Amino acid sequence: MQYNTILSDVEDGVNTITLNRPERLNAWTYEMGEELHHALHEANESEAVTAMVITGAGRGFCAGADIKDLFLAQAKSTDNAGSGENRSPRDWVGLVRRSKPIVAAVNGAAIGVGLTQILPCDMIIASPAAQFSVRFIKMGLVPELASSYYLIARTGFGRGNELMLTGGTISAEQALEYRLIDRLVDEPDTLLQTAQSVARSMGENPPSALRMVKELVTANMAEPDIKKVQQREGIALAECYKSPEHHEAIDAFLEKRPPDFKKARQPHR
Repeated sequence: MQYNTILSDVEDGVNTITLNRPERLNAWTYEMGEELHHALHEANESEAVTAMVITGAGRGFCAGADIKDLFLAQAKSTDNAGSGENRSPRDWVGLVRRSKPIVAAVNGAAIGVGLTQILPCDMIIASPAAQFSVRFIKMGLVPELASSYYLIARTGFGRGNELMLTGGTISAEQALEYRLIDRLVDEPDTLLQTAQSVARSMGENPPSALRMVKELVTANMAEPDIKKVQQREGIALAECYKSPEHHEAIDAFLEKRPPDFKKARQPHR
């Protein structure tokens, strides 16, 4: 697939996906959404990719939905109901949570969908130039992409409500204080390298275990029944014990050498 709104580059196991509409501060369009879905699917299928980084080109990360593309297209599809122009929704949140490790590297403004699309990522790292807002209320709308869940999970009840009900914009420093982001780099120039390094350190681990950890976090973070939490962990743990990666980790420990998880997954001949 040829990309018009994003860039995709793989280096040393990390697939860096760059939102690439810098003249529009990388405002989100339907085309961008389709390309992001495709890029994540491709990365998940690729043996060369162990983890991903999502960032933005230019001085913005993603300034929200492109109003002309999104809302005028929505009005057009409503006017032409039944014409086949309606777009079927995609499960972006489910895809992110099922994917290989994903780190968001926020280099500038992350507004509206620019923020909500990265809340389910495994880690959010920001530049001092970053700004954040879930300003749906300013448009007479409500948050989407499960952001009313993930925002509270990241920031807590009070801070999350403040952000959603005021629609205000906060700086990178405030975002770190609110725990909306996980790390703030000192200099903008170090953002991408830092995010790629973190993503690489995640992706170096056994992919089957990484997948199960993400599944457990997704299922258990709001599970009130501790027995169910432990049951899910027990099932996953039993599967891990049988994996070649686990056996390789034990052998490497006993032999005092680094584990080779990639080799362990290859069928023995």
